[in-house]
Amino acid sequence: MVEENKEKKMENKEKGKNKMAEIEIEKVILSGGAVAGDLEKSAKLIEVLTGEKPVKTKAKKRIPAFNIRPGLEIGCKVTLRKNYVDLLKRLLEGVGNVLKRKQISENSFSFGIEEYITVPGMEYQRDIGMIGLNVTVSFKRKGKRVKIKKIKRGKLPRKQNVSQEEIINFMKTKFNMEIEEQNDSK
Repeated sequence: MVEENKEKKMENKEKGKNKMAEIEIEKVILSGGAVAGDLEKSAKLIEVLTGEKPVKTKAKKRIPAFNIRPGLEIGCKVTLRKNYVDLLKRLLEGVGNVLKRKQISENSFSFGIEEYITVPGMEYQRDIGMIGLNVTVSFKRKGKRVKIKKIKRGKLPRKQNVSQEEIINFMKTKFNMEIEEQNDSK
């Protein structure tokens, strides 16, 4: 056991990579927003995709233009921390394995699927109808627990964040993604 650890350390030194600096996917969040009957359809869609029961979110503020009041259920979401790779690949195929650079920010990226039937393996279901959903993928480096633990909580330096370029490189290598550059000429 001790010899194996020494060999691994030597291999890592030879490669010149810091294992603590590697990035990984922390969680994948699927969400949908709607009110009343449409909320039930959105919840059913997320449950069909993930196999898990979504949590309903409630409004905290009053927005009279949209008839929203505090306590009204306005959305649902599921957070996946394990067994998300196959689902994420399918969802990315639903958008053609292409992301825009503006969809990627520090530590995460998000994209929307307009109609769930664009996801491979999904067929139209009459009781759900034609709706879409939002997908957010969050990244982290090892050592993030220092920031979120309850006892002896610490602060993380800025270099602990995952940059936009690192996320782009990770997605290109692991998921064969293409990044669409934005045009500023309008």
